[in-house]
Amino acid sequence: MCEFGPAAALPGGIGVSRLTVYDIEAPDGLVGGTPHVHLACSEGYYVIAGSGAVQTLNPKGFTETPLQAGTVVWFDPGTIHRLINGGGLQILTLMSNSGLPEAGDAVLTLPPEHLTDRETYLEATTLTGEGEARTPSAMARRNLALEGFAVLRDAYAADGPTALDAFYESAVRIVQPQLADWRKRWEQGARRLADETGAALEALEAGKAPHLQTAELHELPAPTEFGRHGMCGRLDVYDLNQHP
Repeated sequence: MCEFGPAAALPGGIGVSRLTVYDIEAPDGLVGGTPHVHLACSEGYYVIAGSGAVQTLNPKGFTETPLQAGTVVWFDPGTIHRLINGGGLQILTLMSNSGLPEAGDAVLTLPPEHLTDRETYLEATTLTGEGEARTPSAMARRNLALEGFAVLRDAYAADGPTALDAFYESAVRIVQPQLADWRKRWEQGARRLADETGAALEALEAGKAPHLQTAELHELPAPTEFGRHGMCGRLDVYDLNQHP
C-alpha cells in the first residue's frame, strides 16, 4: 500500500481516475465491466462521454440507472455495481479515501467456491501478462464475476436482502488483512482534512485565520498510468504520491 504525505490529499480526501468502460461483450450479451462491491468506501461517477447504465444490487434491491454525458451518480459501501457500455462510455470516477476503491477496497462477485478464503480469491482474480496481453485474463475475471452476480440477483429475487449476507461475510474475511493499510490511508487523507476544517472553523469563530497565510494552488501531474486494466474498464490513474 502506498504511503501518503500531508500534502497529497485532494479536496475531501477523494481519489480520481478516468475510466473508459470495457467495450467487449460478456456472455449475457451486454457490454461492460466487472460487478464488485466496496466495503468501506463510497464511489461516484461523472459521465464525461458516451452512454450506458450502471446496474446495482444492495439490500434495497436491483436497479439499472441510465448514464449519459453529464450524469452524476454515487453509491454507498455495500452496493454491488456493474457498468454497462452503451457506446463510448467514459467516466471520471470520484472515490473516497484517496482512491481506496482502486487500491484494495473491492471484492468481485465471484461464485462462492472462489470466496472461501483470501488466497483462493486472489488466485481467481489476479491478472496475468502485461499490456494488451492482460485483456484475456481481465475478461475471464469479469465473466466469472458475472456468474456470481447472476446467482446473487436470482437469490435476492427469491429471498430478499438476506440473500446477500453470505457474500458480504465472505467479502469481509477477504479484505481483513488489508485493514491496517486502509486505516492509514484514511487517517492521512479524509480524516486529516476533516480535522483541518474543524481547526479552521474554530479559528474563524475566534476571529482568526492563520491557515489563510499558507494558502497555495495544488496540481497533480499527468496520469502515471494510461489504460490500466481495471475492474470496469481501462483506467488513466493519478498517483497522489506524485503531488508536489
